[in-house]
Amino acid sequence: MKIKAPVKRPAKPSSGQGQENGGLTSKNFVSGQEVRWCPGCGDYSILKQMQTVLPQIGVDKKDIVFISGIGCSSRFPYYLDTYGMHSIHGRAPAIASGLKATRPELSVWIVTGDGDGLSIGGNHMAHALRRNFDVNIMLFNNEIYGLTKGQYSPTSKMDTITKSTPLGSLDHPFNPAAFAMGADGTFIARSMDRDPKHLQAMLKRSHEHKGTSFLEIYQNCNIFNDGAFFDFSEKDRKMHNALFVEHGNPMVFGMENELGVRLDGTKPEVVKLSDGYALDDLWIHDEYDAIKSNILIRMESLNTTDQDVPRPFGVLFSAQRSNYEVLLEQQIDFAIGQKGKGDLDALIAGNETWVIE
Repeated sequence: MKIKAPVKRPAKPSSGQGQENGGLTSKNFVSGQEVRWCPGCGDYSILKQMQTVLPQIGVDKKDIVFISGIGCSSRFPYYLDTYGMHSIHGRAPAIASGLKATRPELSVWIVTGDGDGLSIGGNHMAHALRRNFDVNIMLFNNEIYGLTKGQYSPTSKMDTITKSTPLGSLDHPFNPAAFAMGADGTFIARSMDRDPKHLQAMLKRSHEHKGTSFLEIYQNCNIFNDGAFFDFSEKDRKMHNALFVEHGNPMVFGMENELGVRLDGTKPEVVKLSDGYALDDLWIHDEYDAIKSNILIRMESLNTTDQDVPRPFGVLFSAQRSNYEVLLEQQIDFAIGQKGKGDLDALIAGNETWVIE
């Protein structure tokens, strides 16, 4: 494990972004470390958007911590001038949970990838989501193992040709958002590296949520899986394939918002507004409706028509539930009230002692 502390440098007043946090700007969150990702990697954009957002969230720099596991994404803490830990493969959620339990005032961010977080770390990820610590999970999904040079990952599509699957992957891939929903996550969102404004908005929403936020970020690995998400990120294809949902708004997409999604019972259906459908006929997104959010997150797998359905981006689900660290503190206070403060030495010694002569 490698632990780093932020560089101690005075904040510089600026007229740019970030004035609401003591005059800090994105430059105040740039570390002195050389950024070492492949040229063109989507991680550069994610890092930039994070550095842009941090001055705006109103948290003191000394109270921000980034914890990562192993993988290309897990180099993230080195490049941010905050506290951070580059930890163990898949175990970042466990380490972050321990930190939040003992230091609940901190803003804790978990950085992981589709391999780190959903393979060896899947168990830790599931328990972090169900416990609902007030932490923020960013899962960089590039549908490949990048650091170990191009093996298939838990999110790789079936039939994907890689070094470890030369005849094509046989595994049914994880849907990360569905995984989070199945683990009773209280905030599930999706964005992408190539939409800076949307990504910034989702990072802010993640921070604002009081509980475990799970943000899946589509990230292009231009070396081992280039173009995996170009249908959703490139201008000539994005408007036809990406559906940006907002709470309380109808689900429309297309170059001129000429297409919409409606529900035929529990089945999503793409319709053309020119065919006599009005906005009121469309599916109105309710991020607090768990049943419809499950349908939205699994929209592609539930599609039984010949039409292609768009991929949803935005806040897919949100709910309020007690935070683990709050309940833990209340339980400790209750125990102290009932039994008084404990004696650690006495506890370790126990009730039975003996002397060897």
